Amino acid sequence: MMSGMTWTAPEITRTDEPYLGDELTMLRGWLDYHRQTLLMKCAGLTAGQLRTASVEPSGLTLLGLVRHMAEVERWWFRRCAAGIDLTDLYSTPEDPDADFNDLSGDPAAAFAAFDQEVRLAREAVADLPLDHTFRRRDDEINLRWVYLHMIEEYARHNGHPDLIRERIDGATGD
Repeated sequence: MMSGMTWTAPEITRTDEPYLGDELTMLRGWLDYHRQTLLMKCAGLTAGQLRTASVEPSGLTLLGLVRHMAEVERWWFRRCAAGIDLTDLYSTPEDPDADFNDLSGDPAAAFAAFDQEVRLAREAVADLPLDHTFRRRDDEINLRWVYLHMIEEYARHNGHPDLIRERIDGATGD
């Protein structure tokens, strides 16, 4: 476990979102931009810093956000859109928010799981059209909605690391 060591980020190439392209290119580009933004905001921190909560009473941490987004990638792209029968990555019936709550594991494993879930999410929907539909509860949802929701999910959560980083080391960013 890397308690005081700095987490070494994989090479993070945050590419600007596309300005031109078809709908799928735009959606994938914006989603990748936000995925890389989350990783960029975690780079250079120790395991302890990745576990540092924003401010009481919140327990929100950068590590928890990475774990949560891995879980969300798995849920929407693989389980829902592609219909792959998978268990939750972190959450359990006893602790549905274990992605945020259980930070005892090695942060490097969480980042590896995030990278894997992003890769597998891409693969799972690579050949599906944006109009591909699936049912969730009583709702019919298409893949286009999943992309838009994921962009929204990252955009909403990517503001949190700025506050956490500012508390940890004063770093803020875009």
